[in-house]
Amino acid sequence: MGYISIIGAGSWGTTLACLLAEKEYDVVLWCYEKEVAQCINNMGRNDLYLSEFILPHMIHATTDFEEAVRNTRYIVNVVPTQHIRSVFTELKPYIKNDAVLVSASKGIENNTYCLPSAIISEILQRPVSVISGPSFATEVLQKLPTAVTLASENKKDLLLLQELFNTDFFRVYTHQDVKGVEIGGAIKNVIAIASGICEGLGLGNNARAALLTRGLYEITRLGVAMGAQENTFSGLSGIGDLMLTCTAMMSRNFTVGYKLGKGEKLSDILNQTRTIAEGVATTKAAFELSKKLLVEMPITEQVYNALYNNVSPIDAVRELMTRSLKSEFNGYRLP
Repeated sequence: MGYISIIGAGSWGTTLACLLAEKEYDVVLWCYEKEVAQCINNMGRNDLYLSEFILPHMIHATTDFEEAVRNTRYIVNVVPTQHIRSVFTELKPYIKNDAVLVSASKGIENNTYCLPSAIISEILQRPVSVISGPSFATEVLQKLPTAVTLASENKKDLLLLQELFNTDFFRVYTHQDVKGVEIGGAIKNVIAIASGICEGLGLGNNARAALLTRGLYEITRLGVAMGAQENTFSGLSGIGDLMLTCTAMMSRNFTVGYKLGKGEKLSDILNQTRTIAEGVATTKAAFELSKKLLVEMPITEQVYNALYNNVSPIDAVRELMTRSLKSEFNGYRLP
């Protein structure tokens, strides 16, 4: 039915569907929840995730896997990372051999430590491009200026997808470092939880500046250890996305940290919303991956302790501030 399929109808998936539909592409939006699909098709709204916006009429929503991707040229993954494997295993029999795949999810799969594009590539046995960067959904829907990075190892796909997504308010830059772009998008959510904790504790602007600087250092160290290019993390998918996510209450991950800093329990915080804060699951994967690769990530470790070991946020901060003294730049690969 559609020329472009968006897999995942959360706030970002719905936003990308709107962006593409307004360029007069036919868009099929696969929804996990039946009520979301019905609301989009019958009322032109996604009341669960973006209730304040009217959606373009060229979006057709479905919960059917075959309908979602048959005869589709472009497939955009926006499924939460921990569910990508199960969703694309179901989609696999219906995806055309010449379909171009691009992932917009941000996270690391628990247990396997796979990035989103690697999960899909493993299932479908074909390359997957990625799109990432500082881009709150509501601001894109308001057509406020936004710039993102699109990465692919296939030059033809890179140029096709750049043209596909680019508009006069949504500027798309290209890159070849797929892994680096995804690592930046994943780990910034962990640092955003830490930034929210700082805000909730009232630790001030000095603390946040230090956190973002050292957080970028952690992201870069892990990325380099995983084979990414160091300069990727100075771009939109690195420091750009980090700055946005760590400084605004519109960030789901920042909000989780803020509420933790205010003394709320994680289980209560997660039960307050249907949206998914990817950083919670990514923290576990990133912490375990850092130990496996012998990469020192003290901020990530303390976020992990706050989320999974019942360490109080103030004790986690104290642990960071009383670590042994070090040189500021002591090598990306060395603990």
